[in-house]
Amino acid sequence: MKQIVVISGKGGTGKTTIAASLASLAKNKVMADCDVDAADLYLLLHPTIKETYEFKGGKVAEIDQENCNQCGKCQQVCRFEAIDNNFVVDSISCEGCGVCFYICPPEAIKMVERLSGKWFISETKYGPLVYAKLEVAQENSGKLVTLVRERAKLIAEKEKKDFVIIDGPPGIGCPVIASLAGVDIALIVTEPTLSGIHDLERIVGLARHFGIKSLVCINKYDLNLKNTQNIEKFCQVYNIELVGKIPFDIMVTKALIAGKPIVEYSDNHTSGQIRSLWGKIMKV
Repeated sequence: MKQIVVISGKGGTGKTTIAASLASLAKNKVMADCDVDAADLYLLLHPTIKETYEFKGGKVAEIDQENCNQCGKCQQVCRFEAIDNNFVVDSISCEGCGVCFYICPPEAIKMVERLSGKWFISETKYGPLVYAKLEVAQENSGKLVTLVRERAKLIAEKEKKDFVIIDGPPGIGCPVIASLAGVDIALIVTEPTLSGIHDLERIVGLARHFGIKSLVCINKYDLNLKNTQNIEKFCQVYNIELVGKIPFDIMVTKALIAGKPIVEYSDNHTSGQIRSLWGKIMKV
């Protein structure tokens, strides 16, 4: 069983669009949407939820009004101004640092687990899909990404699947590191813009640090051919295989509106390039 993560140094490169097409093309696989900040792979795969679980990723302060003597020390030490004049904690402002918990003389403050989001095991016509959604104003967590990945891996092992296709988060932070750990291949989707090139360099460096083999796909390559050439030169210098160059195509937008992967919506040149991309990944 091979794990393939689709990542990008920045958002908006078309990562999820390509991940959905790979989910359509691959046989005998499990999908995992680890972009929990904006988990939108389900919009194209149309899952039926089978199991729902709560995720509690942090703690928030809570004041016991009966034991509180309103001495004000918690307000003095709270750097986030999360405790109002009635000595009630604003759960959105509270960062869960715990300083008030330790400073409270009558020990009227306790740290309680905060509901950060939910994660789901679902079934699609393409196979099982594991994904998550964060609650409003909750931060992404590498713990949640790891949880989604590990459950998808367990399903793949139990059902003897050949692939786990992971739609990873953008950037190079903690969630990306969690989505990269232990995978076989990282498909990096970039675009021919200056910010795209800059963030490509960062994500390649991150993948190399963890010893993950990287492949590069340039999406909307024909929007700026000069920058596309610069990306090609970068791949040559760092000995990274360029496995795909996908053109800008209005049909992709129409496919998204229709809620379908582009390889199913239209049998055109763009779909052919994505099929060729998957074929090269299979060879690697």
